[in-house]
Amino acid sequence: MPTRRAVTGRSREPRARFAEELRLLRTARGDSLRQLGERLGWDWSLFGKMEKGETIGGPEVVQALDTHYGTPGLLLALWELAVSDQTQFKERYRRYMALEAEATSLWHFAVSVLPGLLQTPGYAREVLAAGGIKGELLDQQVQARMGRRELLVGNAPPPFRTILSEAVLRTLLRDADEWRRQLEYLGEVGERDNVTLHVLPFSAGPYGLDSTALMFLRLPDGRTVAYTENAYRGDLIEENRPVDRLQRAYDEVRDLALSPAESRKFVLSLLEEVPCDPLT
Repeated sequence: MPTRRAVTGRSREPRARFAEELRLLRTARGDSLRQLGERLGWDWSLFGKMEKGETIGGPEVVQALDTHYGTPGLLLALWELAVSDQTQFKERYRRYMALEAEATSLWHFAVSVLPGLLQTPGYAREVLAAGGIKGELLDQQVQARMGRRELLVGNAPPPFRTILSEAVLRTLLRDADEWRRQLEYLGEVGERDNVTLHVLPFSAGPYGLDSTALMFLRLPDGRTVAYTENAYRGDLIEENRPVDRLQRAYDEVRDLALSPAESRKFVLSLLEEVPCDPLT
């Protein structure tokens, strides 16, 4: 598996960090701005403004750049930080976003909401709107989140394991059609070679992570870091001892969860319960 590109260690401000990465990627290729514009079909002056920090562009051009440079999800992750008000992102979350983009493997536990990497546009929109995001910013955030799903596809995508509490799958969207699409997508993505999906049923009883959403990231240098999140805050944990404790708790939860095959059957059974529109 190729080494994923590290994105940490330079500018901390999201817009400056985004512009800096764009310049570094282009100059490493030896392309001029005009050449880049000709290859991607955009006016070269747009790329010049993006590299100067005068604009950050839209998700479509950023996704095209990710494809051109072979950096799936990296630039979109940085763009998502840059497009949002800096006050919405604490330093630890900014650092987590950068680390996620370079991770060589990821494993996750969802206590109430599906991970962004597995969300459909309809699911992402409803969840983000519930958090108070509106209008154009909501559209941009949904597009960015969909772009970040590219992390799990393409050439040599990193392995991703997720354990979904049954509560996640019992919290329906208001739009039954969108909920059906989300369940169908889970069924599809669970068949990918690099994705392993477990369901933790209510019948498993109490468990050690019953109030904590959790993501582990294996980094190119061999370290593992954890990011925990609840309704009020998120914490990036990099010290070995607490990461080890969380990993033990995660392993215990995995032992209680359904196998991937049983989990897929569980998701499909929920899909059968979604009411159909009588007009379709």
